[in-house]
Amino acid sequence: MNESNRIELKKELNDSLEKEIVGFLNYNEGGELYIGIDDNSNVVGVENSDDIQKRVVDRVKENIYPSTMGLFDVTTLKKEGKDIIKVVISSGPEKPYYIRKYGMSPKGCLIRVGTTVQQMTKEMIDTLYSKRIRNSLGRLISPRQDLTFKQLKIYYEESGYDLNDKFLNNLELYTEDNKLNYAAYLLADENGISMKVAKYSGVDKVDLIENAEYGYCSLIKSTNNILSKLDIENITKAEITSTIRKEKRIVDSAALREAVINAIVHNDYSNGIPPVFEIFSDKIVITSSGGLPQELNQEEFFEGISAPRNKELMRVFKDVKLVEQLGSGVQRILKVYDRSIFKFSPNFLKVSFPINNAGINAGINAGINAGINAGINAGINIDYKKIKLNSTQEKIIELINQNKYTTQEDMSEKLNKNIRTIQRNIKKLQIEKIVERVGTNKDGYWKITE
Repeated sequence: MNESNRIELKKELNDSLEKEIVGFLNYNEGGELYIGIDDNSNVVGVENSDDIQKRVVDRVKENIYPSTMGLFDVTTLKKEGKDIIKVVISSGPEKPYYIRKYGMSPKGCLIRVGTTVQQMTKEMIDTLYSKRIRNSLGRLISPRQDLTFKQLKIYYEESGYDLNDKFLNNLELYTEDNKLNYAAYLLADENGISMKVAKYSGVDKVDLIENAEYGYCSLIKSTNNILSKLDIENITKAEITSTIRKEKRIVDSAALREAVINAIVHNDYSNGIPPVFEIFSDKIVITSSGGLPQELNQEEFFEGISAPRNKELMRVFKDVKLVEQLGSGVQRILKVYDRSIFKFSPNFLKVSFPINNAGINAGINAGINAGINAGINAGINIDYKKIKLNSTQEKIIELINQNKYTTQEDMSEKLNKNIRTIQRNIKKLQIEKIVERVGTNKDGYWKITE
């Protein structure tokens, strides 16, 4: 590992940390800083990595302005048996960033140049400031100020966070005038934002067979619901040869998940257009509004360089473990698919996943297997009491017996379980053919198999 325009090596944590971080924030590609590796690339390691991580986070949060939350990630890695600290920094959307104690001056505003950090000129500072994004979610005032955040708090508590009365302030959900911002609106229990999953019978939009709507609630909850819906639609197909049976999802699950989350986190909500998810007979298409962030070109996007459009959302999605690491989503997709699945325009970014039909024998074998299974199972009633169920699954069955139109949200509330737990257990019941869904998610009902 050698120093470059995007990599900085440090033997130990010292006073230049803020300068290096600011330099990467103001650089159009961001960068990575490693603590515990000297200038000659020798791994020396660090003592008490947890303490150093905390100090790095505190210094970046307190000593750099504008806010950097959602723009950096600090982790501990093992290299040659020693602990080193890795800091990933995104290119910031609100340049120029500066060291707070020096203000927006050449001494405070720095930028990465090759393997060094240089002071900006006064002209550079003025130019960047004039271009600073003013319609970010953090600056837009929420159309409602009577918002509640019960759902969001549940997700944070499930992720191991102890919350206090400064919860919303810590997530930067207020404007400078102390009003709830648009990021707060998106994350609140109730809002006016809805995302749709449309399903068509063919390869175009002529024959719509389902139009499920997910929203009017916390964006985290909507995201989980959409992921669950697409996971159900992303069926497994099999191809049987003379020697082996191959099973494969019609779309790679990890790549699909990353594309969904990227579309939701990086969507430009300031124009009022939410992401759209469409299922065709030959592809699954995900469309987000806003195109690429102004900091990125297409090549940088494919290289995995991170420049979050909505840093407030990125921070929350990372906290609740929907996002693992800055800039990793596109790279995971490109491990399975080539660049051609991405389509760019000034106002939209579209990802089209071709549906895998598992080879020419898939349809034939599916028909044969269906016929065989139908013959075997004909006349056999499933007694779900003979299948080992957990207590949550048993209670779900009881609720369905009481009201076949009950919703997963109702189950979550009555059983005091989060929606993901309900979805996971219902999916298990469906796999075991104990419960099935009749009709659409919006207008259908549950049926207990007899």
